[in-house]
Amino acid sequence: MDVLITGLLLGGTYALITMGLNLQYGMARIMNLANGEMLVTGGFVAFWFWTGSQISPLLTVFLVAPAAFALNWLIYVIFLGPLVKRARSRGQLEVDAILTTFGLSFVAVGLMLAFFGGDYFSYSYLSTPIQIFGDTYGANRVAAFVSAVLICGALWLWLARSRAGMTIRAISVAPDSARLVGIDVRRTAALAFALGGAVTATGGALISTFLTLDASTGVIFTLKALVIVIMGGVGDVRGTIVAALLLGLLETFVARMIDPGLTLAAAYLLFVVILLFRPQGLFGRPTT
Repeated sequence: MDVLITGLLLGGTYALITMGLNLQYGMARIMNLANGEMLVTGGFVAFWFWTGSQISPLLTVFLVAPAAFALNWLIYVIFLGPLVKRARSRGQLEVDAILTTFGLSFVAVGLMLAFFGGDYFSYSYLSTPIQIFGDTYGANRVAAFVSAVLICGALWLWLARSRAGMTIRAISVAPDSARLVGIDVRRTAALAFALGGAVTATGGALISTFLTLDASTGVIFTLKALVIVIMGGVGDVRGTIVAALLLGLLETFVARMIDPGLTLAAAYLLFVVILLFRPQGLFGRPTT
């Protein structure tokens, strides 16, 4: 039972890390290699507000989310919009987006080093133990898991039921056809990209309550998020959640039952196996 609960808590953390990239890559079709830096920025802001003014990270997210939304909207309009406009194919757009966001990730790291320094940062928030089925877990991890459930559930409902959500899904599936029914594809893609950045920064603020971060750790989160998005199926919220939970359970099982040093190898072995048998991901649609 301890392995199961710990794995679910870890999987919830992975879902928080990944959901923003799923919106950006799966819906807006922008492979954002600066996604991890946005997450670390959210963590930095939560750390700054807590250590400077004792403002709870659970409240800080209501400042982080709109600020990250506005910042990512500007990034899309200024840097990525011109790439979308000139791209003659989806493949060309992905290559251009990878190169551009790779450069933006270095810019973000440089800015964080200038403003916050190169030291690791962590703080104690909700670090009190709580009992679940007789075992002890950190309240901050449980709070992050509950937040992940709420955020992922709200996103899934919004994308599935609301008009704006269905519009975003439409441009992710068939952008050319979406134009024919009057959808402003560029504006809708900017919305998806900005919303993804807001979710990512919110996740960073929440996981900073129990993870130690620094300006250069963003690439680790980007790689992990990319693996989970591809495993679950690009653009599918359900797949992202299931893949994140599977990865959390697998890594916890391997660390507890076999060897902690093999967790990374097990994660990428699962990734390779899924790609061999389901190249479109767990919930992705086969390409035609």
